[in-house]
Amino acid sequence: MSGPRRPRPGAFALIAAVAGALVAVVLGFLTFGAQATSAPDRVPVAVSAPPAGPLQAVASRVSQQGGGQLEWRLTTPEDGRKALADKEVYGVLELGAGPSATVVVSGAVNPSGTQVAQQALTGAAQALSAAAAQADPAAPPVAVKVETLNPVSVAGRTAPLAASALAWVGCLVAGAVLLLGSRRLGLVPGVGARVVQVLGAGVLITAVIAGFLKLWDSSLPLGWDVLGFLFLAATAFAALQAGLLRLLGVRAMSILGPLYLVAPAVAGQVPELLNPAYRALLWSWTPFRFSAEGLRSLLQGTPGAPDVAAGIWVLAGMLVVGLVVVVWPGRRASAVEETEAHTPDRVVEVGVH
Repeated sequence: MSGPRRPRPGAFALIAAVAGALVAVVLGFLTFGAQATSAPDRVPVAVSAPPAGPLQAVASRVSQQGGGQLEWRLTTPEDGRKALADKEVYGVLELGAGPSATVVVSGAVNPSGTQVAQQALTGAAQALSAAAAQADPAAPPVAVKVETLNPVSVAGRTAPLAASALAWVGCLVAGAVLLLGSRRLGLVPGVGARVVQVLGAGVLITAVIAGFLKLWDSSLPLGWDVLGFLFLAATAFAALQAGLLRLLGVRAMSILGPLYLVAPAVAGQVPELLNPAYRALLWSWTPFRFSAEGLRSLLQGTPGAPDVAAGIWVLAGMLVVGLVVVVWPGRRASAVEETEAHTPDRVVEVGVH
């Protein structure tokens, strides 16, 4: 009786080429596509002036600039700075007597949003100065200055996204080593081993990231709030990955691996700079943005920002769901584990509890 028919080498080579092309398409959409199609779309900014006086009319005229690229909020200086602290806007143009204009930005806001807002608000202030000079050549030019709240270093701008990416990759490697190493040794990791892997990865990777933060910039705060948030993010990532690896086995790597590439391309942007398709399909749910933006607020001394609470709730939900899958005695998960742990020489599986 003849054995199973094998594909010809040429046909298999063609299949391999098609698989490579499909991977390139997917990665192109997930990474470079988001960057190549980025453009400002209703970026939230504010213009403020004293509640009463002629500057209110000037502020109203300024808010008409920018077309669909900017979404202006007409406010008072106090309310404008509060909106900036809450990350409701990415920058504030404060109009004052003199005449003067101050572009106010914050280091606690995503750098991509800050950069666009600062450029747009500086351009609006310069246009205002040009209009004033045209109306009255003898009038003094508008003095424009930039003020940064919660100033941030280069390391501080990089650290939130870098920490999130390192946590994801480190936890993924830990889960893959447990899965593939157990398969190599003919073991079936039990509930205890999986929980130890999740918690151990959370503790160790938190320590690694904290060490890098101190190495990159010793002035970055590493209080219990920052360390606790890092630990929550790392254990949430580890639990989610461990759950998928238990359900799908090594096939889960085809999902978890490419997700890492989403971090710099999508989570590193503010949604108003992304194509609407990327904003809805990727940015809206990617776990990196919740950890990165929450950590950014904590590192820059704004723990009351809404994204800190949002990050805690989302990461805690991921942790709970992942742990439920990890400890749940499901038949499907057990079948996948036993199949992948079964070695060609039929070594008897030994449970690790």
